[in-house]
Amino acid sequence: MIHQEWQLLQQQYETYERWALVIKLVAVIIALVIAVISLNKGVGAVLVMVLWGQEAIWKTYQARLGDRILVLEASIKNSDATQACQLHSEWLNQRPGTLGLVLEYAKNGLRPTVAYPYVFLLLCVWIFS
Repeated sequence: MIHQEWQLLQQQYETYERWALVIKLVAVIIALVIAVISLNKGVGAVLVMVLWGQEAIWKTYQARLGDRILVLEASIKNSDATQACQLHSEWLNQRPGTLGLVLEYAKNGLRPTVAYPYVFLLLCVWIFS
C-alpha cells in the first residue's frame, strides 16, 4: 500500500512539473503578444505577474507532495508502513495561517527555476511595450 501511494504521488509530482512548464509557455506567449500589439506596460506586467503567482502556487502544491514523498521514502527505508496514506492529515497539521501561506507561495515563486523567465518577461514587456 505504501508503495502504491508513493507511485501515485510521484506521478502527480511530475504532472505538476509539466503544468508549471505550460504556465511558463503561456506567459511567454502573452508577453510576445503584448509586445507586438504594444499594450500598456502596466497591463502586460500585471498579466505576467499573475502567471508568476499562479506558478508559485502550483509549485507550492508540488512541494507539499514532495514533502510527503520524502516521508514515504523514509518509511519504506525503515520498513514502517504506519505513515502510509497520511498526505492530507500531515498537510492539515502543518498548514500555516494566511500570512504563512502567502509567504510559502512567495518563497516558491522566488525559487530560481520559477522566477527566471518571469523576471526576463517583465523586462521584455517593459522595454518593448
